[in-house]
Amino acid sequence: MDIVSQHKCFNGTQTFYKHQSVSTGLPMTFSVYEPPQAKSRKVPVLFYLAGLTCTEETFMIKGGAQRYAAEHGIMLVSMDTSPRRTGIKGAAESWDFGHGAGFYLDATQQPWASHFRMETYVVHELRNLILENFAALPDRIGVFGHSMGGHGALTLSLRHPEIFKSVSAFAPITAPSLCPWGQKAFSNYLGSDQSTWAQHDASELMRARKTPFPQGILIDQGLEDEFLDIQLLPHHFEAACWAAEQPLTLRRHSGYDHNYYFISTFMQDHIAWHAAILNK
Repeated sequence: MDIVSQHKCFNGTQTFYKHQSVSTGLPMTFSVYEPPQAKSRKVPVLFYLAGLTCTEETFMIKGGAQRYAAEHGIMLVSMDTSPRRTGIKGAAESWDFGHGAGFYLDATQQPWASHFRMETYVVHELRNLILENFAALPDRIGVFGHSMGGHGALTLSLRHPEIFKSVSAFAPITAPSLCPWGQKAFSNYLGSDQSTWAQHDASELMRARKTPFPQGILIDQGLEDEFLDIQLLPHHFEAACWAAEQPLTLRRHSGYDHNYYFISTFMQDHIAWHAAILNK
């Protein structure tokens, strides 16, 4: 694990790292914000999963989260959105698939299955690396994300509730089996069997559960989001939560779109949401 750069930030430390990943078989990059409290004790950890085309830097630079993480004593972790320089033909041709678009799942179809193993990377390899090398509490881990990363936050928390104790999202892809982004990714990464797709679809996963997060799920969605009606489809997840008796706070905001101006506006609320659960 090598340090790429390190910066003091709100009396904590913002560091960017690179390491050789066993899961992906390639170098991976990630970032960690250690709040000032981590100098004297172990603290809760909040994983942030970024959206299409983003990297481990995007959230840390644009999200404005470190100020609130320092206030609540929360460690922040973000990672690249896929392996890079895979050598796979076509991996760099589309902004919504391949490099920068790992969808936080383990691909089962070749040639993608060799390197695109983002679920294993995030849930197991990176989590273990954080727990082994930082002042992180293993039983107080939350996850949130944006767009494709919001999809990842919802699906990974539903697939691994023993690990993730809190979950929220900004403008998540909530029914990927029904939208062009998800259909493109799933058909290539997972193949044509849509029963396999359902295992990575937040709305389908929720329908198979019974109140998986009794303390609730928080989602913020801008009503001027250009992807709302075609790609994000939050009403499907809302209906699934109702059927599963899952408490959901889905806030729809007039005038806001899909970018980090929207995300940074409500970042304070999300950090406080997770802190209330993880700091208990």
